[in-house]
Amino acid sequence: MRKHYFGDRDFEIESEEIAYRGFFRVSKFRLRHRLFDGGWSEPLTRELFQRGDAVGILVFDPKHDLVGVVEQFRIGAIGSNYGPWQYEVIAGMVGKGDNPSDIARDELKQEAGLEADRLIPICDYFVSAGGSDEKMFLFCALIDLEGKGGVFGLPSEKEDIMFQVWTFEEMQEAFNSGYLNSAAMTISFQWLQNNRKKFYDRNENKHD
Repeated sequence: MRKHYFGDRDFEIESEEIAYRGFFRVSKFRLRHRLFDGGWSEPLTRELFQRGDAVGILVFDPKHDLVGVVEQFRIGAIGSNYGPWQYEVIAGMVGKGDNPSDIARDELKQEAGLEADRLIPICDYFVSAGGSDEKMFLFCALIDLEGKGGVFGLPSEKEDIMFQVWTFEEMQEAFNSGYLNSAAMTISFQWLQNNRKKFYDRNENKHD
């Protein structure tokens, strides 16, 4: 695996100030960094949306071939052709010093009333490193989903979340049509497409 050409000693922050502080924070940096052709860049001004880390959990029932999704209103999708209600994985923010897997289990309970039999790491990634520090930790939770579903969320956080159970075929159709269009859902479902058969193989081996 190739290493990056530059590292954490190849940039300098000259100044940092808070440009906005509300539900989230935006900081303004003045910095410079080394150039691939040699030397240093001119001083640059960049704004950084400081959202912090998050977790996302795709819920899968390998016994019945079911997938759990949440539907909720998202302000960032008000311009979508499908409207601002999005189908997503279960998700939540990770506080400083918190373990992402612990937060994942808390969010499963809070947004779907579920407890995971098993929690499998999928990957972690920066959501949009060009202007945000948000890092998403993705997991797959293996849970029996028969008879599950309902409305969840914390009133104190003004959450209105509907947890739904879909067949894998319904998920596949929606995914192929572009209807499931959030990054966390896209990455998680592609992972499930590649790994789904492994779970069936394990279930079959248990009955041998």
